[in-house]
Amino acid sequence: MQLDKTYSHRLVEAKWYQHWTESGAFKPSKGDGAYFSMVIPPPNVTGSLHMGHALNNTLQDILCRYKRMDGFRVLWIPGTDHAGIATQNVVERRLEAEGLTRSQLGREKFIERVWSWKQEAGDAILHQLRALGVSCDWDHERFTMDEGLSRAVREAFVRLWDDKLLYRAQRLINWCPRCKTALSDIEVVHQESDGNLWHIGYPLAEDPPRELVVATTRPETMLGDTAVAVHPEDERYQNLIGKDIRLPLSGRIVPLIADLFVDREFGTGALKVTPGHDFNDFEIGERFALGRISIFDAEGCVDVGAFLQRGETGEWIERYHGRDRFEARRLIVADLKEKGFLRKIEPHKLSVGHCYRCQTVVEPYLTPQWFVSIKPLAEPAIRAVRSAIGPNAEPPMPRISPSRTSSSIPESAGRPKLTTDRRAWGSLTGSMFASRRVVLNNQARSRRTASRSLRLEITRCIRGSSFLSGSSSVRRSSSAGGMLSVFAVATNITSERSYS
Repeated sequence: MQLDKTYSHRLVEAKWYQHWTESGAFKPSKGDGAYFSMVIPPPNVTGSLHMGHALNNTLQDILCRYKRMDGFRVLWIPGTDHAGIATQNVVERRLEAEGLTRSQLGREKFIERVWSWKQEAGDAILHQLRALGVSCDWDHERFTMDEGLSRAVREAFVRLWDDKLLYRAQRLINWCPRCKTALSDIEVVHQESDGNLWHIGYPLAEDPPRELVVATTRPETMLGDTAVAVHPEDERYQNLIGKDIRLPLSGRIVPLIADLFVDREFGTGALKVTPGHDFNDFEIGERFALGRISIFDAEGCVDVGAFLQRGETGEWIERYHGRDRFEARRLIVADLKEKGFLRKIEPHKLSVGHCYRCQTVVEPYLTPQWFVSIKPLAEPAIRAVRSAIGPNAEPPMPRISPSRTSSSIPESAGRPKLTTDRRAWGSLTGSMFASRRVVLNNQARSRRTASRSLRLEITRCIRGSSFLSGSSSVRRSSSAGGMLSVFAVATNITSERSYS
């Protein structure tokens, strides 16, 4: 038999990987062993996998192979994630290169393009996973928008509702007017910008010559003001607290309230309160039962519907209707100056939130949202932590301070911070795992035996992988250090304890 002079991973790896999958090596074994199942964190179908995915999936593969050797019936489920808006943005950029927009293409044609991209990118990702040598059961491959998972989402939603963990309420969310989607806090990228601080005179309703000067970075949102707030200990405004203020331009009458949130040192110490367009103002509005006026539509343009519902009239409504929020700002500042309400403008540095996908300035947007009630989910986790830390606790145990946990979790437990997109599902999953008891397998097993088994598997996983490149020099240079670091992490996790 003639052997090649050099090792070719292209000839060897593909052949043996096909043999493993066809022989059912990655399927749950038959027998009496305990079940062990794991779902691969589904990568987004927005591109190719990178080094982080390679490390992540190698560690998962090590765990699955170790469990098989330990007698477990292992099922590792592969799949990909539709990545909703992120995938839409990728497809839109491809359309832009063709001189098209999704509006020009039409809904049906655009959806076809999205599914076409999913097929193209998804196939590339799955090919990379196979090239890495992961021991997934490919007969169980899933996509987050396939029919089975869609039914599972509906089922989970109904169960949450039946368990009285879901409710719907008007709340502020981070909204991208361009993507037309809600964003979690971590999806908002804050950038320091050069802005202004506009000082505006707010006349007293009963004594118009007298006024309260308010400093704001967003004069356009004054159309939604429902109060003006000062600090209760600010001596400058003690005699004004409780009086009514007449808003410039709209003429709406709002109360002057006192709240500890107000920073006496910022601006003039007087704060315009817009519960429909500022998260801090929303909390003030909750404490004082203030009205909420949403002055913008989903595209970030002034919507007069909220004013008309309140029975408000005036030329100002028509003047600003349909204006983009930044155009509305320009017009409002000009009108304030013309009508004698603008006192001064100061340069001001501020942190502005942007959509991490398209860099559009994020707008706090008032809209009905579904929320998960956190308190009932947090309480079992707190009890689990408290019960785990006791005189009979077997080290090593997670070091979690019950005092810190109890002081932080209940404070936010009743606050509706998670909507029912992936943040809510993540919250539920985290709570289920946190509240489940971690069972430690106390079987006597020497570190030396486990280490020897893992060393063989780690060497096989890392040596000659074609995941990133066909270059043998790349593989050789990364294998030694990579094997040692992965081996250290894996042996520390698996040789001392076993989870079921």
